[in-house]
Formats: sequence, structure tokens, C-alpha cells
Amino acid sequence: MSLRQFEYALAIAEEGSVTAAAEALHVAQPSVSQQIRGLERELGVELFARTPTGLVPTVVGRAFLREAEVAVRAARRARATARAGADELVGELVVAAQMGFGTRQLPGALGALRRRYPRLEVTVFEEPSSAELERLCRRGVLNLALMAACERTPSDAHRLGDEEFVVVLGAGHPQLAADRVELRDLEGEPWVRFDRDSALDGVLLNVLRDNDLTPVTAARVSQTATAVRWAAHGLGVTLVPASAVPHGHEHLVRPVSPAVSQPVIAVVRQGGGPAETALLHLLRQETWSESAFFSPVS
Repeated sequence: MSLRQFEYALAIAEEGSVTAAAEALHVAQPSVSQQIRGLERELGVELFARTPTGLVPTVVGRAFLREAEVAVRAARRARATARAGADELVGELVVAAQMGFGTRQLPGALGALRRRYPRLEVTVFEEPSSAELERLCRRGVLNLALMAACERTPSDAHRLGDEEFVVVLGAGHPQLAADRVELRDLEGEPWVRFDRDSALDGVLLNVLRDNDLTPVTAARVSQTATAVRWAAHGLGVTLVPASAVPHGHEHLVRPVSPAVSQPVIAVVRQGGGPAETALLHLLRQETWSESAFFSPVS
């Protein structure tokens, strides 16, 4: 087996056909077909099944592809490490953040990283589910992840600070007169909530339960920016990480009492290379304090 065969198999799974995979890889179609047939002969299994909509991985194929993806990413990281010099770093860096975390800090850190290493390819995405984020970390798919909690060792889990949660109120809401909102004063308020498997919805439910409040759900959304905008228009109040508040909505934001916060932990891939080290250093230089983002207006 070879990494080339792994890459071809992953491309077929993504594109749904040998022809499309060959085009995406900029190689001849017969080469892809030959490599996949050779791989299946060597493994003694069928990796793909032909369906009316194209090629789809078999059960065995899906299991194989999960490991192939890990192997291909590891090979890319190894190449990047080997080619990293004082002024050059190339390869791919995959970063994920628990939804709402690092919204203001990540762009600055990643921008500085790309200016320093312009040939480094960076992929960033938000993950609503903390369980899925933890699973991706364990699989070795992520170079670095930002999350509230993890089961990693101190050598690869680095606490950057704390993310304070704030309440977003609609324009004209009476609680805007306060510098800090007592959570119990929100009894009976409708809430703009997040998807049921979202870590953010879990935070809200815990907060309301701890303060003997029962949530009245006005709406559910998938993005923090959407929750803030809907709350700003009076659909309901919402609770989000302070750094996730979009610019222009700071005047509608208040800290809450009792205070609600979560640690921000950067989990670095075990055996991480110079790209992960550089990004972690840049993230440490960012401000992880809610007070730096807005000042409540009373």
C-alpha cells in the first residue's frame, strides 16, 4: 500500500466517481482506476460499491478510509516538518474551535501566522458539539483545537484563559439599565437557544438550572452571530461567549450574575510540529478577557 493509493481512495469517496477524483487530483483516470484495483487486491476487500448516484464506500471501505485520512494527514505534517526552515513553513494546518470560542482571537493569530509563513495552508472550522471535537482530537485529525474541557495531558493541553459568557438583550430592554444582569431577573424571558447537541445549549441549560429558571424557547439557531442578531431584534434573550458578540452589538451586551465562564484550552496534536508551536505562541499573545471587548453602557 502507498500514500498515493490512500489519497486516490479518499478523493473517490469525496467526489463520488473515479473520473471526478482524477480531475480533482489532476491525474489520468486510468491511473486512479489501476491504483484502486491494486489496493483492493492487496487488501482482499471491496472498498467501493457502485450505486445509481455514483461510487460509495462499503462498510469495510468506510473503516479503511478513516484510517487512510489519518495516515495522509500525518504524512503531510511530516513533510511540512521536514521542509520547515527558519523562514519557510509549508503544508496543511487544520484548526477547530468549539463554537463561539476564539471568534476575536483566532483571526488575529492566524493572520500573523500566514504573514509569517505564506505557504502554509490553514483550514479552520467551528464545531458545535464538544463530544465531536474531542473525537476529532483523539483521531489525530486536528492540529490544534480550542475547547472548554478535554481529557488530554498537560503536555498537549494549554489553558489560554477564560471565556466569559454574557447576555444579549433586545433594544429598549429594561435590564440594559444595569451594569450586570441578575440571572433570576430573567425569569419568564424567552430565550434564543442553540441546537440541542451544541455545547452552548448545554451551558445555557446548566446556568438556568443552577438559578432555578425554566427556559422558554423562542427559537433555536446554529450560529452565535445569528443568536445575537435575533436577540437584538427582540425575539428573546441569549447567552453567548463574550468574544462571539459581533461588532456593533456591544451596547446590548451585559455580564451576568452569578458570573458564567468556561476555560479556553488549546489542545495541540500529540507530536505537533513547528506550525502548531507557532500558532500556540501567537494565541497566547492574544487577549482572552471579556473586559477588553466592550464596556457596558448604563
